[in-house]
Amino acid sequence: MRLELETDRFYLGRDYSEAVEAMGCTPVHIALIPSEEYISSVVESLDAILLPGSDSDVDPALFGEPPHPKLGRVVPEKDAVDRMILDRAEEHNLPILAICFGMQALNVHRGGSLIQDINSEIKEPVKHEQGIPRDRNSHSIAVEKGILAGFLPEGAKGCKVNSHHHQAIRNIGANLKATAWAPDGIVECIEDTRPDRNVLGVQWHPELSWKADSVSSSIFRWFAECCGRSQSSRASLAAG
Repeated sequence: MRLELETDRFYLGRDYSEAVEAMGCTPVHIALIPSEEYISSVVESLDAILLPGSDSDVDPALFGEPPHPKLGRVVPEKDAVDRMILDRAEEHNLPILAICFGMQALNVHRGGSLIQDINSEIKEPVKHEQGIPRDRNSHSIAVEKGILAGFLPEGAKGCKVNSHHHQAIRNIGANLKATAWAPDGIVECIEDTRPDRNVLGVQWHPELSWKADSVSSSIFRWFAECCGRSQSSRASLAAG
């Protein structure tokens, strides 16, 4: 979930849960309570993890940098809970779908770093904060071989995506590789390099466009299939 600092409320946009439920899965919201005991107890019952976007920025102290003047708000509870969840997901080999801020948090958790503000740090960037309508696919991405490439129409080398972020990946973390880029070189997708891991991070918001966009809907179908395989594997282990 997210934390609204002004009202002290946990919340999350409905699009994530609706996309997950539409694919036959049961969405479970995880509160931003940075307790190892709480997080472990919740994750033990899950088949996969979706790390959603956020209206906050990852704390640059987590990748060894001072705050850039354009850094947005930082929510320590969000950073702490995401990192605890990623620790448990790694331990239990849970599939991960990381979206926008979630992809950035995943990269930093793996030891990578971020561009703290695209417009002031990248030469001639495309517009990455498109505004409304939020589900409109506003810029193209080039895609290389990997999980995401399998969702493209046959013969396609890329697609168009929506865009709602001012930060991006700089250095890529351990056991991750970039598999898609915007025209200005911004990384738009990361995947785990280990063949036994199902980890996909995308910089755009497929939860906003899955009803009309085939690539976005394929991402959630892949996530649902990962959940099913994870559930079956847990059941087999329990049966002994």
